[in-house]
Amino acid sequence: MTAVAQPGPARLVRTQAYPAARFDAGVRAWGTALLWGSLVLVGYWWAADGGIQDLLGGAESALNSIGRIAGLVASDLLLIQVLLIARIPLVERAFGQDRVVRLHRVIGFTSFTLLLTHIVANTWGYAGASLTAIPGTFWNLTTTYPGMLLALAGTISLVMVVVTSVKAARRRLRYESWHLLHLYAYLGVGLALPHQLWTGQQFLQSRVATVYWWTFWAVAAASVAVFRVGLPLARSRRHALRVTSVVDEGDGVRSVYVAGRRLDRLPVAPGHFFIWRFLGRAGWTRGNPYSLSAAPDGRSLRISVKALGDNSARVAELTAGTRILVEGPYGRLSPRSRTRDKVAFIGAGVGIAPLRALVEGMDYRPDEAVLLYRFSADPLFDREFAVLAQERGLRVVYLPGSRRSDDSWLGHGAGSLDDAAALHAVVPDIADRDVFVCGPQAWADAVQRAASRCRVPDTQLHVESFGW
Repeated sequence: MTAVAQPGPARLVRTQAYPAARFDAGVRAWGTALLWGSLVLVGYWWAADGGIQDLLGGAESALNSIGRIAGLVASDLLLIQVLLIARIPLVERAFGQDRVVRLHRVIGFTSFTLLLTHIVANTWGYAGASLTAIPGTFWNLTTTYPGMLLALAGTISLVMVVVTSVKAARRRLRYESWHLLHLYAYLGVGLALPHQLWTGQQFLQSRVATVYWWTFWAVAAASVAVFRVGLPLARSRRHALRVTSVVDEGDGVRSVYVAGRRLDRLPVAPGHFFIWRFLGRAGWTRGNPYSLSAAPDGRSLRISVKALGDNSARVAELTAGTRILVEGPYGRLSPRSRTRDKVAFIGAGVGIAPLRALVEGMDYRPDEAVLLYRFSADPLFDREFAVLAQERGLRVVYLPGSRRSDDSWLGHGAGSLDDAAALHAVVPDIADRDVFVCGPQAWADAVQRAASRCRVPDTQLHVESFGW
């Protein structure tokens, strides 16, 4: 294995009371309460406007009432969806990437289904509940009502996003293409909602409702502008990141060393990831998420990338001096998530990269940290792990070999033990530890199942999977 320059001294992170984890739990609780509160509020406005009575007033009235409530809830969820993917730091720190992705999928498909229900039910209702009159009514609504052409364009954009988000479609797309198409979600929401804000009865029936909807829409739009565009550009300009060297780690993995200005002021922690754009090469407009593979020391950063896609394969072509645009830092696979003194790190393949940064940058005593590393070929960072084991007391357990089955996280060398029994055998006190997991999605899911069977509480499981 090629020798690499060892990263400089890392800033250790340890807070005995772990207040950040409690604060983030409070944010999650308040965020969930606000989500349900907003849905109750729009439901109340629908009921107060006679929505329930209209359901009993005949086919035409019932269809319009169903269309109204579907449109209200869809609009609320679409705006919540925008806030979830706007990379708001408070939300990112509290929920983490994996939880946000799960919420994003559930809320996204729900809001899209309700949006289609709104279109069909209202068109059918305006057509006098006549199926044969639907095409003419749809044409009339689209061409004569304010904002309806924009809404149609927005709906088409959302259809494209949803179709390409289905697993069968995602498997046929390159990550870079999927990511570019997914950005049309912003356009879809931006075009689909204005007609309701301009003409919707439930949006304009009271001053309170009008203020609520316009404020919600403005906050969502501002969040995208500030946190997805403004802040990344400002940070990239301030820190002027550039590639200093690229080192071959073996097994198709290369480490990229990065330097810049005032990196001690960059709010980054071990385990975080950024969206990286390396300028001056093909495909630079499409960002890729790569985690730090060394703890930040205020002077440099390091990522380690496996050649799995077009942009990741081009990492080998990077040269010293290449300028970089970044979004981030993101993720909850960091010391901020810690709730216990004892920790266990479980990684597979190149998913070991953020865990490598965590075991270097997180504070622990010799008996408090254990790393389980499953790999198929040669292990990454084995020399660095040896140094950490000697100097920091990290216990490293290598688990070589390919996975023994698709629903197991173990390699063929694990023998006959099942997933949970093997985890408990290696780490008997696993339920008393924070467990940090990173690897392919299906593999990470298997680790979570084993940890749950070992009675590790969800609040102590911190997972970041790669896959899309």
